[in-house]
Amino acid sequence: MTEIATLAGGCFWCLEAVFQRVRGVERVVSGYIGGHVPDPDYRSVCDGSTGHAEAVQLQFDPAIVSYETLLDIFFTIHDPTTLNRQGNDVGTQYRSAIYWHTPEQEAIARQTLAGLAGSLPAPIVTELVAAPTFHPAEDYHQNYYNQHTSQPYCMVVAAPKVQKLKQYFAPLVNE
Repeated sequence: MTEIATLAGGCFWCLEAVFQRVRGVERVVSGYIGGHVPDPDYRSVCDGSTGHAEAVQLQFDPAIVSYETLLDIFFTIHDPTTLNRQGNDVGTQYRSAIYWHTPEQEAIARQTLAGLAGSLPAPIVTELVAAPTFHPAEDYHQNYYNQHTSQPYCMVVAAPKVQKLKQYFAPLVNE
């Protein structure tokens, strides 16, 4: 039996690259969530006019990797203290957010956020929201890092996040 987790923390290519390598994560889809336009597309999301965040939706086996561990990975690979920004990616579409699907996920996320509070150099700005409709991104965004590892953005931004996964969560890496 699998569960769904939906996370936003900057560019979806980076999140996808990391979570595709986590043992127990069976599927990762890049997409858009949390906006006010019924059919968002990359161009409109990038210009900030839709209110959506770039996000990933994970299908995972909780018998192999827990939701709590997925959140630990999430908070290791992105900066939850920068409002509407991850590195050079700036705008509300790059916000940090956890979109929970069950009351249990909400409780775990609240506990995780409370445990992190005060341990970081600035306040946490990660939103915690009941999951609205998730819109898969265009096909060319799916599996992006794996298809474009030598693309400069992937080398400079996504690859270091994959390395953090390998450094801090080695037993969970599926490579």
